[in-house]
Amino acid sequence: MIDYHHALRGAFFDITATVDSPDDIARHARYIEDGLLFIRDGHILSLSPWQEGEQYLNPAQGYRDLRGKLILPGFVDAHVHYPQTEMIGAFGEQLLTWLTNYTFPVEAQFGDPEYAAQIAQFFIDQLLSNGTTSALVFCTRHPESVEALFSAASRIDMRLIAGKVMMDRNAPDELTETAQQSYQQSRELIQRWHHRGRLGYAITPRFAPTSSPALLEAARQLREEFPDTWLHTHLSENQDEITWVKQLWPEHQHYLDVYHHYQLTGKRSVFAHGIHLEDEEWQCLHHSGSALAFCPTSNLFLGSGLFRLAQCWRSRVPMGIGSDVGAGTTFNMLRTLGEAYKVAQLQSYRLPACEAFYHATLGGARALCLEDNIGNFLPGKEADLVVIDPQVTPLQRLRISHCKDIYETLFALMTLGDDRNIVQTWVNGECAWRNETHT
Repeated sequence: MIDYHHALRGAFFDITATVDSPDDIARHARYIEDGLLFIRDGHILSLSPWQEGEQYLNPAQGYRDLRGKLILPGFVDAHVHYPQTEMIGAFGEQLLTWLTNYTFPVEAQFGDPEYAAQIAQFFIDQLLSNGTTSALVFCTRHPESVEALFSAASRIDMRLIAGKVMMDRNAPDELTETAQQSYQQSRELIQRWHHRGRLGYAITPRFAPTSSPALLEAARQLREEFPDTWLHTHLSENQDEITWVKQLWPEHQHYLDVYHHYQLTGKRSVFAHGIHLEDEEWQCLHHSGSALAFCPTSNLFLGSGLFRLAQCWRSRVPMGIGSDVGAGTTFNMLRTLGEAYKVAQLQSYRLPACEAFYHATLGGARALCLEDNIGNFLPGKEADLVVIDPQVTPLQRLRISHCKDIYETLFALMTLGDDRNIVQTWVNGECAWRNETHT
């Protein structure tokens, strides 16, 4: 016997190593049709076939029988806005007018601590009910919004990275601040929350058009003072946005150069979208070790463009999948991967299920520099996982009955799946959410 807190029996799938080429993913894929996972103190002890692991069970403790279910590492959402939860599906705009008409009015409410706490808890519940166990999150410029989100996440010891928006121009007065205010409030939040439990802080200038040189200098100073924080912002999402950046920052070579000039690229720097990048920007992302977040449902919904997944691989730029709620239209990573497949198809890139689930788990963890902590079931990793029932509708049962292997099953899941397929979500070695219809 071994000393464990939980043992789970079921089918398991993960990718055991990060890769620099899509051709290498299948080589590191692991599927155990009948496996046994041991968890202790929030970490993975071991994963093995049932026949090998059964001998280590404690008869007094037993195991949770999840046969018939598929257990995956918890999903990683590499870019999402929690204050925009209530405005998901807002009709009929592209990026800049969408911000003005919908986003800014909603975000103005988050100076109210009670309101922020209400939406923060709803947001966390949405992540969990969709199998997402880690996320990189935009708050608003209000410190209250950060306090509310971190407080909600800390109650379940969730691995979450977030930060207050830094914004000092080209936005409504109630959402702007001085660069010094932004620096001071961000600094206080970093000291209060960064590395508290499993939480991390992201320095978060909204994007270049709402940032003055003084504000980006403040962000640079924070990054210098706290080098193990993250940097989270937007990049080249929309053609009008790019034109605006060129007008505001004519002295810079390209959009990414604005951030690079202020030393905001590098490890733990995650740039959302990156749709319309120039060759020099791809090179800068690679050489600096920066990462991108691919947000397919948002890019399609706002008509922003098609992310170049093949170019991302060629340039060896780490990438994770982002829901980008509220421009994104779902919290569900299965649905998001289905849209990613379509974006790739429109560019003659075939996105296999094995690769798609890599981006949503270990690949996303790598983009956030968390691959040593989460993303698969290797011993010592934090025990974040999602339990999925692949057959919750008649159509799914029919389709799955004709799948020849795990890869066809995974592809059917990302094509036909949604939140109904999520049975349980485990965070830090404990079941944090369960679908009562599956009890």
